[in-house]
Amino acid sequence: MPQWGAFAGFVGVVLGGLLLLARASTGVVASSNDDDFPATLSDRVVDAPADAQTRSHTTLPTPALLANVVVSQSVFASLLLVGAWLAGIPAVAFGLSGAAFGLPNLGSGVVLGVTLHGVNAVGSRLGDRFGLGDSTALRRAMAPDSAAGWAVLLLIVLPLVAGFEELLFRGVLVGAFAAGFGLSPWLLAACSSVAFAFGHGAQGRAGIVVTGALGFVLAAAFVVTGSLVTVVVAHYLVNALEFVVNEGYSSD
Repeated sequence: MPQWGAFAGFVGVVLGGLLLLARASTGVVASSNDDDFPATLSDRVVDAPADAQTRSHTTLPTPALLANVVVSQSVFASLLLVGAWLAGIPAVAFGLSGAAFGLPNLGSGVVLGVTLHGVNAVGSRLGDRFGLGDSTALRRAMAPDSAAGWAVLLLIVLPLVAGFEELLFRGVLVGAFAAGFGLSPWLLAACSSVAFAFGHGAQGRAGIVVTGALGFVLAAAFVVTGSLVTVVVAHYLVNALEFVVNEGYSSD
């Protein structure tokens, strides 16, 4: 029989550690002068001087920052999976039934991801207009400057981030908790979206607002489809398109 209480306590420890790490990461991408950074999240192609200036204000070079993301996300994901296994939580509670991998759910994830990218761009412009703070520093700091770096980002880092965050914030905090404790999935969707927003504090106030809104849409999609795969695909596309459209890759 699943040990829901023990699993919930374990999830609380993982979530707390993740939020503390997110708070600490704000210092990694902090500017020595806030005026040096533009305030938009998207819809701006970064030229070389501005990109170099942004990187100069980060405390970690891009490869080290990407490695830090891979290690931290892998550790948290491993802890979460081990906790779920020890507590006997069934995969179906996370939205990982056989039907979750069907073409309709994959297609829904693609459509949702592309749509949310567009919404993300609009929200970023609004954040810029109302002075909600810088939300590009982390993205710029993580943007590679080589083909190999882009391969690592798009094929390893971003899939890992999307998989872990959706497992935690949608699969566990919404799906598993609704199944294990009989709570409303919509209430859990709202609560998990708040945690998801504050988990992205390194993106600034604009990033927190936009991420919270996008998080709720992803949670709603998870509740409606019951598929973790759908929201993982959507999450990945939002992140990947954000990097590709705004940072791009040039061999120059």
